[in-house]
Amino acid sequence: MDSLPIIDVSGLASEDSAKRKEVAAQLGKACRGIGFFYIVNHGISDALRDATFAASRAFFALPDAAKEKLSQRGDDARGYVAIGKERLDQSTELSDYKELYDVGFDLAADDPDVLARKPYRAVNVWPPIPDWRETALAYYDQCLELSRKIHRGFALDLGVDENFFDDKLDEPLATLRLLHYPLQPAGRPRTEGSGAGMHTDYGTLTILATDGVAGLQIRTRSAMWIDAPHIPGALICNIADCLMRWTNDVYVSTPHRVGAPPSERYSIAYFLDPNPEAMVEALPSCLAPGAKPKYPPISVLDYLTERLAAARTA
Repeated sequence: MDSLPIIDVSGLASEDSAKRKEVAAQLGKACRGIGFFYIVNHGISDALRDATFAASRAFFALPDAAKEKLSQRGDDARGYVAIGKERLDQSTELSDYKELYDVGFDLAADDPDVLARKPYRAVNVWPPIPDWRETALAYYDQCLELSRKIHRGFALDLGVDENFFDDKLDEPLATLRLLHYPLQPAGRPRTEGSGAGMHTDYGTLTILATDGVAGLQIRTRSAMWIDAPHIPGALICNIADCLMRWTNDVYVSTPHRVGAPPSERYSIAYFLDPNPEAMVEALPSCLAPGAKPKYPPISVLDYLTERLAAARTA
């Protein structure tokens, strides 16, 4: 439980059920243990990942005034958030020293949910950079497809129908988040989580690509903090609180943080929150005979709203 396993997830696409179950068992072991794992042979090409990092760097290199024009409005969860606008560790007054850009599930301006102004259902906003939109959406779509495969592995491990999560992930409240951690100015308190404070993620699964600069730290079940080193070509995954709740704490989400980086740092996170109307309630397979669920049922929309409201500083 004090190290991150490396899991080859290519078997999840196999027609051989035994191979899919073998990968599912590895995923389940990691989710019951440290809650984090690397994945390899995941299907997202190096070329697309590199193009997405290049798009991220191009955006964050824009003048502040240009970035501010794309700032998030209300609860749309799309666009730019400046340094100091988020504080993930609610036990401290120190805000996270990072800036970010969110891309959500892509909807047209005449989509019924957009016209109805439903929470987190809005059109994406795009920087005036050639090919930026196409690159971001290609990466988003591949992460979504990968997430669906991994959830089929979760379902197999949890003893429910392999496709249990499919109809809950067709129009998810998922966010592709591009993150920039600048070097922190002299005189700013350089606490352990001053890049991003200690937290657990909100949804069901996070898929993270890193640029090789150190920063991500994970708290093990023995309360030790360990670094998550960069492995070329691998992605880092962790389960999040919504899935923990869905499994009645059979799977356990893990606190993590980002320290002050030794040099400028970029990462790309894909946060999967399922469809807003999906109900999160303890899976029967995760309840011992006669046991009651630890949590009442709640919709994904209501759960996400509660968590996001607590994290924003302004």
